[in-house]
Formats: sequence, structure tokens, C-alpha cells
Amino acid sequence: MPGQLIIFQKLYDLVVEMYPIINRIPKSHRMVLGKHLEDNCIVLLLLVTKANQAKDTNRRVLQDQICDNLESLRILIRLTKDLKFLSINQYALLEGKLNEIGKMLYCWSNL
Repeated sequence: MPGQLIIFQKLYDLVVEMYPIINRIPKSHRMVLGKHLEDNCIVLLLLVTKANQAKDTNRRVLQDQICDNLESLRILIRLTKDLKFLSINQYALLEGKLNEIGKMLYCWSNL
């Protein structure tokens, strides 16, 4: 069950935290930047769910995809900060959560 995975819960909490941030992005950028942030978050949740249910060989492939998407999300969040749609403090909190999820993913991949 994905809800039992700590990495799923941490990622889920991050996604919930991202939605108010996405909604504060100006309309002129929300359709592109906001949509990419939203899509990436949802894809990450679904990939973690699939990886948790997959066999070993497929799990590794899915975990690699999760790593790629996590890195993409990291870049999008940095861009959001650099465009001043996100405060430095919010950015630092999100980066900390992304780092924690990344470490958990690394441990999960090496089981």
C-alpha cells in the first residue's frame, strides 16, 4: 500500500504544499510553469505508487524515472524562486523536503 511508504507520505505532503504556491503564480505564467509543476508533482506520486507495487526489475526502472522527475521538480522550483514567485524561505523549506525525499529514494533504490 503506497500510504504505508514514508517516501509516499513525504512526497504527498510536498504536493499538498505546492498547490497554494502554484495558485499564487501570476496567470501569465501559471499555464506553463504552474502546469509543469502540477504535472510533475502528480507524476511523482503515481510513479512512487507504481514502483512500490512493481517487481524488482521494473521497480529499478520506475525508481530511475522518479529520480529524473524529482530533479525536474527541483529545477522548476528553483525557476519559480528565481522569477520571484516564491520567497527564499519557501524555497529553502521546499529544497529541504526535496533533499529528504531524494535521500529516502536513494535508500529505497539500494534495498
